[in-house]
Amino acid sequence: MAREVAVKPFAVPAGLSPAVAGRCWFRDQIGESGCAVYRLAAPGMDDLYLKMADAETLGDLVDEMVRLRWLSAHLPVPPLQGFGLEGGGGWMLTGRVPGRTAYQLLEEDPAAAPALAASLARFLRRLHAVPAERCPFNADHALRLAAARERMDAGLVDESDFDESRQGRSARAVWDEMLAALPSRFDRVVTHGDFSLDNLFVANGEVVGCIDLGRVGVADRWQDLAILWHSLAGFGEAAAAAMLAAYGTALDQARLDFHLRLDEFF
Repeated sequence: MAREVAVKPFAVPAGLSPAVAGRCWFRDQIGESGCAVYRLAAPGMDDLYLKMADAETLGDLVDEMVRLRWLSAHLPVPPLQGFGLEGGGGWMLTGRVPGRTAYQLLEEDPAAAPALAASLARFLRRLHAVPAERCPFNADHALRLAAARERMDAGLVDESDFDESRQGRSARAVWDEMLAALPSRFDRVVTHGDFSLDNLFVANGEVVGCIDLGRVGVADRWQDLAILWHSLAGFGEAAAAAMLAAYGTALDQARLDFHLRLDEFF
C-alpha cells in the first residue's frame, strides 16, 4: 500500500484557510491515530501537517495536542502551528520535523539497520529519562488492558491484521494467552506509546524528532522497546540486537511478548 496518496484540497475552517492556501494535499495511509492526516506541500516552503478529527476522534486529537505541548519542553517534536475546535470536530496544524523517517532510510539501505537501530535506542533512552513524576499522563498496562477489553467486547479488533505469528487466532484466544503469561513486574517511565520507524525522524545518523504523540504517558518501558524491537526485526536479528545493546538492556521475553500481544488490540 502507498504510504500516502494525492487528494484534492477541501474546504477548511476560516481560521485555517490562510495557512493552507495554495498547497498540494497528500493523505497519509499509514498512521493509526484515527484522525485524517494530510501533508500539505508547496514549492520552496516547508511541508505542513494537518490532522482533522470528527466527533468520534476529537478526543484523540485533543490528547495529542496536549501531549505534544508538554513533551516539547523535553524532546524535539513538531512545532504546533494551530489548533481549533469547530462544528463538533477539530483540527491541528504542525510544522515538519527535519530529516527523514527511519523507515524511509531503512527502505533505501537495509544494511544500515544496526547503526540506525543504535541511534533510535539512544533517543529512546532520552525519552525514558524524562522524570516520570513530572508527566501528567497515564498510559500504563492496566489502562491499556481495560481499553483492549472494551475493543474486543465491541468487536473492534481486526484479527486479520494480527502479526504473522498470530494469524488465524481469535482476539479472545490472544487475550487469554496474554493474561496467562502476564509479566511479574512492570516499571514506570515516560513512554511514547507507538515508538515505530514511521514516527522517528533522522538526520546525519541521529534521531532529531518524533511524531504521533497521542499515546504519550507513564508506562512500562517495554511498551516502547517491544514496538521498536518488532519494527526492526524485519531488517534482521542484528538490528534488534544492536538496539537493545545501545539502549543498555537484555531481552525480557515475557514483557516483549506481553506488549506485542496487547498491541494487537489497537
